[in-house]
Amino acid sequence: MLTQQRKAHILAVLRETGEIVAKTLSRDLNLSEDTIRRDLRELAAEGLLQRVHGGALPASPALADFSGRQTIATDGKKAIGRAAAAMIQPGQVIFVDGGTTAVQLARHLPIDLEATIITHSPSIAVELINHPNITVEMIGGRLFKHSMVAVGASTIEAIAYYRADIYFMGVTGIHPEIGLTTGDSEEATVKRTLCRYAAETVVLASSEKLGAASPYVVVPMNYVQCLIVERDTPEESAASFRAEGLTVITA
Repeated sequence: MLTQQRKAHILAVLRETGEIVAKTLSRDLNLSEDTIRRDLRELAAEGLLQRVHGGALPASPALADFSGRQTIATDGKKAIGRAAAAMIQPGQVIFVDGGTTAVQLARHLPIDLEATIITHSPSIAVELINHPNITVEMIGGRLFKHSMVAVGASTIEAIAYYRADIYFMGVTGIHPEIGLTTGDSEEATVKRTLCRYAAETVVLASSEKLGAASPYVVVPMNYVQCLIVERDTPEESAASFRAEGLTVITA
């Protein structure tokens, strides 16, 4: 089997099963594991999959930059944003992450809501300028332009001065075994810190992120309490997260 044929086969198996186990694939193709691992490395370098211990998972399309992500699963993100906004009660203190789904959350907040929104995302802050009863606390730092959020040591230090009722987290990969992942190490650290200082963490789980993985782990699944998923999410996918003890809300 030629290299390109092997790679096409690997991607076909990944689409069909949602994962690659190098040992199993090498046996099925009668090839060495070294050959399979080399193919996986090259496919990962092309952004076509995410290598994990023993094989690979789908790479998340949510790794695209902020403007590119605005065109992915737009209806699903609106539904998730609406469901997330409905969870916020008057008087609460809320961490809101950056990202296109979080922007939909901000857009669906009632105009008369009284709450405090703490965010490290300029995009979220701008969405809330016409909400007279929402206090917006901006967390500063170095602007990570890819995701339009602040990152760095000063960001992490500032977060420690707050305690939130809920943190609405955005990530690029959500996998029941790998956990919650994203594409930048500093951004992962900021998300991890926000999770630590919130009483409850709710993950905004649009469809392109489920079953996918990115290079940097934020937290394992047992660090969060709830996922908000799209209406057409397969039941077996939702069940895998319920098995981890999470509440799964269908938007």
